[in-house]
Amino acid sequence: MIRSRELSIALVLVLVVALATFQTPNFLFSSGGWRDLLLTPSILMMLAAGQAVVIITRNVDLSVGSVLGLTAYLTGRLFIDVPGIPIVAVAAAGVAVGVVLGLVNGLLVTFGRVPALVITLGTLYVYRGMVLTWAGSDRVNAGDLPRPFLQLGVRSVLGVPVLFWLALAVLVAVGYFLHTARSGREMYAIGSDPDAAELYGLPVRRRVLSAFMLSGGLAGLAGVMYAARYGTVSSGAGQGLELEVVAAVVIGGVAIFGGSGTVWGAAVGAVLLVTINRALPILGIPDFWQQAVVGVLIIAAIVLDRVLAARRARRLTETEEKA
Repeated sequence: MIRSRELSIALVLVLVVALATFQTPNFLFSSGGWRDLLLTPSILMMLAAGQAVVIITRNVDLSVGSVLGLTAYLTGRLFIDVPGIPIVAVAAAGVAVGVVLGLVNGLLVTFGRVPALVITLGTLYVYRGMVLTWAGSDRVNAGDLPRPFLQLGVRSVLGVPVLFWLALAVLVAVGYFLHTARSGREMYAIGSDPDAAELYGLPVRRRVLSAFMLSGGLAGLAGVMYAARYGTVSSGAGQGLELEVVAAVVIGGVAIFGGSGTVWGAAVGAVLLVTINRALPILGIPDFWQQAVVGVLIIAAIVLDRVLAARRARRLTETEEKA
C-alpha cells in the first residue's frame, strides 16, 4: 500500500507542477498541458512497474530499453508485413517477445548464478544489436501504421489519455499481486535475504525468473505503446531508457538492495522524473543543473534507504535486548 515515502515523493511532484504552472500557466492549464502531464510518463511508468518487481527481488534489469526498441520495431513491421492484422494480435506479439527476452535474462541469472547487473548489461547490447541488424538504417513511419492504432497514442477517455489508463491498469494489477498474492510477498522475502529465503524453502529461482519475465513482458508492451505514441520507430528507439527507469524506481522508494518498495512509488518516481525534465527549463534552470537535480534525487533516495535500514536494525536489536 502507499507509504509515507511515496506520499513524500508525490508532494514533491505536486510542488514541481505548482511552481511550473505558477511560472507558466500553460504548463497545466493549456489544452494539451494536462494531457501531456499524464501521457508523457505513461511508457516510463509501464517500464517502472516491471523494473520495481525485479529490484524488489534484489536484482536489476538493464535490458528493458533494448527490449522496448525491439518490440516497437516489431510492432511496425507486423503492421507493414501483415496487412489487416488486429491491433490486439500485435500487442500480444510484443508482450510475448518481451516475455521470451525476459526469460532469457532470468535463466542466465538464476541458473548461471551471475549478477543480474552483468547479465542484463550484456543482453542490453545483444538485444540492441538484434534491432540494429534487423532495422539497419530503415525505420517505421507513421504512414505505415493503421490510423486506429495511432489514435491510441492521442485519444483520451474521461479526459485521461488511453495510454495512461493502460499503464494505470497494469500498476493496479502488479500492485495487487505484490500486496496480496503469496508469491508476491515471497518476492519481498527473497529480496530481503535471498539465503534465508532459500533455507526456508521458498522457490527463489522460480520467483526471480517470473520477475524477469514480467519485466520483459511489460517492456514488450511498452514497445507497442511507444509505436502508438510516436508513430516513427527506428533502431534507436528506447536507447538509454534503462537508466531512466532504474532512476525512477529508486527515486520512488524501491530499495536498490531489494526487499521493500511498491510499484506505486515507482510510478510516482517515473512521473516526477519526466515532469522535472519538462518543468526545470520553464523555471529557467540550465541543462547542467537539470541533470544534477536528478542525480541528487537518486543519491538522496539511496542515502535515505540506508538510514532507514540502519534505524530498523537498531530498533530490532533494542527490542531483542529488552526481551
